[in-house]
Amino acid sequence: MPPRRSRARERNSVLSRPEFISLNPHRSSARRPSQLKHQTSQPSEEPTDSGSRDKKEPSKMPEEDCMQLNPSFKGIAMNSLLAIDISLSKRMGVCAYTSSSWGGCRSMVTLLALTGHGITWIIGTIVCLTRSNTLAGQEVLVNLLLALIVDIMTVAGVQRLVKRRGPWEMTPGFLDYIAMDVYSFPAAHASRAAMVSKFLLSHLVLAVPLRILLVLWAFLVGLSRVLLGKQHLTDMICGFALGMLHFSLMETVWLSSNTCQSLINISTLSWSPLF
Repeated sequence: MPPRRSRARERNSVLSRPEFISLNPHRSSARRPSQLKHQTSQPSEEPTDSGSRDKKEPSKMPEEDCMQLNPSFKGIAMNSLLAIDISLSKRMGVCAYTSSSWGGCRSMVTLLALTGHGITWIIGTIVCLTRSNTLAGQEVLVNLLLALIVDIMTVAGVQRLVKRRGPWEMTPGFLDYIAMDVYSFPAAHASRAAMVSKFLLSHLVLAVPLRILLVLWAFLVGLSRVLLGKQHLTDMICGFALGMLHFSLMETVWLSSNTCQSLINISTLSWSPLF
């Protein structure tokens, strides 16, 4: 008898281990009701959870989800055009640095861009105005000076609104800060070159070779900023369009000779309204 009891105890102790608990009939039967209760309680909790989730999360229409996930064709087209513009502008920036492929021509291209700078043209127009002795010449120069001021102010205002950086994000120079040509869009040099060339072609009598050179100069001035890596291709194109718009505006509000003479007298402090 004692050996049988010891064997039964050893068998119960072995069956009481976690890995053999399913073989113990007494423990498995004792735990089955609790497991059944737990299993029966789970389905009752699921509807309440689902109901609370339905109350917490508002229902969304499938059409709205599709509209948010699928971008519009217009957005895809604009992003593609911007990517192409940036890629082509970076490839054309061959004079951006001295280590670039055309880095040896950087000084010459910089000098070409300087010929279309706003400060250069304003100073040159004022010098020519002080040396002009004819009323017709002074009339043209005064209107050109006003056109240059309008061009600088308009381009600076649009650049402040858009705030687009160049393809290489270079720091603007000292003259650029003076002329308020800090950002890339629209191209100030291209706008000024287009406006000045159209202005001179309309109000000066020039030979055909000079007219061709003037148009070529305007195009090269706008292109020089792209070669220097400071502006995009679209900036140059929009700059040319804005320059033509400035020319049309100045032709509409063209100042007469008497008005120009009054402005000259006021600026030189020699205006005498009583005499």
